[in-house]
Amino acid sequence: MSAISGTRVMLVDGRSGSGKTTFAERFVARHPGTSVLHLDSVYPGWDGLAAGNDLLVRCILEPIASGRAPRWRGWDWQRDGPGEWMSLRPGRHLLVEGAGAIGRASRRLAHLAIWLELDEPTRKLRALERDGDTYAPHWDRWAAQEARFAGREGSRLLADRVLRG
Repeated sequence: MSAISGTRVMLVDGRSGSGKTTFAERFVARHPGTSVLHLDSVYPGWDGLAAGNDLLVRCILEPIASGRAPRWRGWDWQRDGPGEWMSLRPGRHLLVEGAGAIGRASRRLAHLAIWLELDEPTRKLRALERDGDTYAPHWDRWAAQEARFAGREGSRLLADRVLRG
């Protein structure tokens, strides 16, 4: 863990539908002033989970660690192409939530990492109820990326806490 220019960083990871966004919403309600970064604004498209972690490290966490403002190119999900430039003004706390948040490089730049775990049938039901037809055609390919990334990086093992749904 490294000291990060006055901003304490928490990573919240888990497979799709495990409750990451709900966790973030509840955390922020109890800890006002916490900034939240949803990795949906970082992933470069449906095949970009691993690249999303690389961008998280290079464009967001490393700049924060060196006292600079994070800046990255978002993704326009409707056009399926690069979107607007985005920036983040981190406060005292930054919660990063999304599949692929916890990797070896990102973990070194965070103070705390939490892995959320839930069985696949429940996760899939939640995700498809939440995102419906937008997500349904991409579920299998996204799930395969989640499994590859978490397995390669050891995401669950890097977590300080594992919470079960």
